Amino acid sequence: MTARRLTRSYLAVPAHRARLVQNAAASAADAVFMDLEDAVPMTEKAAALTAAADALTTLDWGRKTVAVRLNAIDSLSIQHEIERLGGIERLDAFIVPKAEAVSDVAKIAQWVTAAAGKRHVPVEIELLIETARGLVNVEALAAAGGLVTALHLGVGDFAASIGARSTEIGASPSGYRHVASAADGYQEVLLDLFAYPMMRVLVAARAFGLRAIDGPCGAFRDARATASTANKAAAMGFDGKQVIHPSQIEITRDAFVPSDDEIAYAHRAIAALEEAERNGQGAVTVDGKMIDYANIRMIHRLLSFANTE
Repeated sequence: MTARRLTRSYLAVPAHRARLVQNAAASAADAVFMDLEDAVPMTEKAAALTAAADALTTLDWGRKTVAVRLNAIDSLSIQHEIERLGGIERLDAFIVPKAEAVSDVAKIAQWVTAAAGKRHVPVEIELLIETARGLVNVEALAAAGGLVTALHLGVGDFAASIGARSTEIGASPSGYRHVASAADGYQEVLLDLFAYPMMRVLVAARAFGLRAIDGPCGAFRDARATASTANKAAAMGFDGKQVIHPSQIEITRDAFVPSDDEIAYAHRAIAALEEAERNGQGAVTVDGKMIDYANIRMIHRLLSFANTE
């Protein structure tokens, strides 16, 4: 990855819904992906592809990252979709759904490279990990290299893949909890279905220099649920989170943006360590906390999420 993309809020929009695509282009989202897959009925697939091409060449996307989610690797249309869109300069990435096999990614990369045409560089590839097999193979997929620049976790399909009893995208099943023994009064602790897959995806992404994007909160009208899931992803170290409705954009972005207090502390810590270095020291105390080079690396990453407007 030659440059780090800002993808704190990654808005999904059906490619065949022209008004929604126009609104997405004008939105405050850091990134948008036009969907050719699950959000598009079979009867609208051809129209969606044409609409995506038109949107890429006619709309003002500003500084957004713009991606297209392709149809499945075993679909009859995926190669044609890549050929149709892969040479358009404004397209930043293809999102590959249900990524499971390195050989499939290699094949797609060949198609993307062949479709680049006069582009300076081929379109990037972002892999959507949303099945049990995809998660088992996530390290190998992250190591595929080449055009692969990001991993996404597909929370809805992943839950379905493992047979989880949940009907709400991105939420743990209500029955997934630890119950203590009778001697302890049957105390209950809610458990997080997505803690394990999120960490697997995140570690694989970090190991190979990729961005990590969490899946969406399906309860888009629930601001508290949207904020809490975004805060979890940000706290873990993800680069961003998918959103499925414009009302989630600001809430999700704010979870990843450091507060004024965090920014002020970061600058104090950097200045203090720089002063310590001039005195031949590699660590310093700031606000009662020890700061060394590891802290500074974390601080610089935090600052990279700050608003750039």
